[in-house]
Amino acid sequence: MADPDFQRAVLDAAPGPMHPAARETFLAALDAGWADPRRLHSEGRRAAALLDTARSVLAAGLDARPDEVTLHPTGSHALLAGLRGIRQARRRVGATIVTTAVDQALVLREPDVDAVGVDSEGRLDLVALRERLAAPHVALCVLAAANQEIGTRQPIADALAASAAAGVPLLVDLAASWGRSPLPPRPDAYAADASSVGGPPLGVLAVRPGTRVKRQPVSTPERGLEPAPPFVPLALAAAEAWRQQEADREVEDRATSALIDRIRAAAAALPDVQVVGSATDRLPHVATFSVLYVDGETLVHELDRRGFAVASGSACTADTLEPSHVLAAIGAVTHGNVRITLPTSAVAPHRAQDVDRFCTVLPDAVSTVRAQLGTDRL
Repeated sequence: MADPDFQRAVLDAAPGPMHPAARETFLAALDAGWADPRRLHSEGRRAAALLDTARSVLAAGLDARPDEVTLHPTGSHALLAGLRGIRQARRRVGATIVTTAVDQALVLREPDVDAVGVDSEGRLDLVALRERLAAPHVALCVLAAANQEIGTRQPIADALAASAAAGVPLLVDLAASWGRSPLPPRPDAYAADASSVGGPPLGVLAVRPGTRVKRQPVSTPERGLEPAPPFVPLALAAAEAWRQQEADREVEDRATSALIDRIRAAAAALPDVQVVGSATDRLPHVATFSVLYVDGETLVHELDRRGFAVASGSACTADTLEPSHVLAAIGAVTHGNVRITLPTSAVAPHRAQDVDRFCTVLPDAVSTVRAQLGTDRL
């Protein structure tokens, strides 16, 4: 049983609880911004003005103008809207999407995907990327700025130079890194999710002027990229979450990175445990390790019993319980893995104590699971 003297520790903030200020904004906006912003009555006009304010804040968070930004139900919707819109606009050039073997499963499941290999830390092969981009029939390149499962950052500046040299648009996925890491140089399009900054699930797509995107008729909401307008209270909550996160990001990054270093060290000290991802060029709030001789689901349940909410499996295919394609691509152990995604201090004020307790409990939790499975004698 979990120790009754401690509250449960949520170490799986992907997405996590909403920032308190964003939650307050959302609740207040239910009264002020509930109307359809397309309506011409007073309530609709007020909702439209509030939506414009939220869009301006979110655009600033992506180094974009408000008229370059569209809002979508989730980050996945935003990513696919950008991917499919750009590819459709370039259909006369070709249909191939160049990405990496560690990018999101929803990208890898698209037709005509050419996935570039990565090294043991999950960093893309730039030589191979340049070769793939120079091939015929390439519609666009899609890359995550940093991997949401193992935290390793990608060399986006180099990838942007390579895509520009090849005349191929680059769409950068910020699902894991927005608000938790500095923005990389601006590509042709960004896709982000407000849940990464402590907001509600709300996708944000920023397309640079001059980038061709297939759109629906102009009367369609969100500049022809969504069938319905966003719910205004969600947009306002997302904007407030961005404000709060950006104000605290540098301090948060340092504090969170130190906590992740402690988790990585505690895991690495255990026998037959592999800590994956870059130790230095990584997101400050993500850690993943694989425990030999156990399965991830059993270990997650044991840690849950002890009061910790953690994740296992691929960050984007966890609902299928399939082995992680990311860990497979870097040559790591694909079973027995645990993924930690730390929330911000505003959401988890006892975060440092939670990490201390996790590092203390982890050795016994691993030993217990190995004993239950009869693998402690291997």
